[in-house]
Amino acid sequence: MEFHLANFTVQNGQKVSGFLELPFTEEGLPITIINGKEDGDTILITGGIHNAEYVGIECVTGLARELSPENVKGVLILIHIVNINGFRARTVSVSREDGKNLNRVFPGSADGTFTDKLAYFMEKELFSRIQYYIDVHNGDWFEDLTPFIYSVGNAAPETVAKAEAMAREADVPFYVKSGLADGGAYNYAGYLGIPSVLIERGCKGMWSEEEAEASRKDVRNILRSLGALTTPKEFRKYTPVYMRHTHYIDSESEGCWTPVKNAGDVVRKGELIGVLRDYFGNIIEEVRLQEDCIILYQTISYSVPKDSPLIAYGHYDTCVDEIDQDSHTHEHHHGKKHMDMASHDLWEEIC
Repeated sequence: MEFHLANFTVQNGQKVSGFLELPFTEEGLPITIINGKEDGDTILITGGIHNAEYVGIECVTGLARELSPENVKGVLILIHIVNINGFRARTVSVSREDGKNLNRVFPGSADGTFTDKLAYFMEKELFSRIQYYIDVHNGDWFEDLTPFIYSVGNAAPETVAKAEAMAREADVPFYVKSGLADGGAYNYAGYLGIPSVLIERGCKGMWSEEEAEASRKDVRNILRSLGALTTPKEFRKYTPVYMRHTHYIDSESEGCWTPVKNAGDVVRKGELIGVLRDYFGNIIEEVRLQEDCIILYQTISYSVPKDSPLIAYGHYDTCVDEIDQDSHTHEHHHGKKHMDMASHDLWEEIC
């Protein structure tokens, strides 16, 4: 049957690309809609929620070019760059008009600023008609991360289970369940009952065709698992394992940050992870952990504001090398001073 979305009408067996009109601005979103020859679910795939995360953008743009209605059941809505005005202005993570991070404001507001209205539009016009959601991200210019995938965790049990099944189709070592129900696009979609995942691959403000294609493969395999793509599944090196314990460390002061590890590194209890210095070169923080872990994310920018993320790490319940799996604290060393801080759910504060 025909599929209607704003200024688009797409017939069965048709693929259409153009700019999706928004009711609050003259600036449209680059979009491709693929209406398969056979009926099925409607699935949303987005890149560029964060406008400087280029692997995700290139992933969705490439999928829009390569996928054919001949191999699609149902409707695929692919938004190449959601934060298009921030992309054009080369801002980092935020919209040009109001400086807000789109992945913080869901469900948005019809009476708010530009970013609030964009989130509100996505909820009312997109989330209201989809059955599944795949959001494709990567690390921003100041971030180093190792590939992984999120699934919604704060939703109805059936939604959570379906999202976990989607996450297990990705070719990454592990998946993380989100604990939030709003703020982020995929979090809020999950809260509304839409099984949703967020793919993380790539970082440092760069992209490569290899990374973009790896994320495309993840999306294609997820679509196949949902019955939306009829081509054969592709080989995977990994079957993601649920990483239950995930935490982050914030800076206690502003200063100059030097990490000494890389994202994806296995770190042993007590190892030095990074050093924060003041503007005179004096060490004001040394970051060490009280447990064995894997670094999922770290800031790599030299400049670090106070109370901003430095390191995100995770570990499994059954890790062979894990010591005291119920301990979720870390250490900041300031000379002889020692401070323990409670851990928090990872990533939604920084992604």
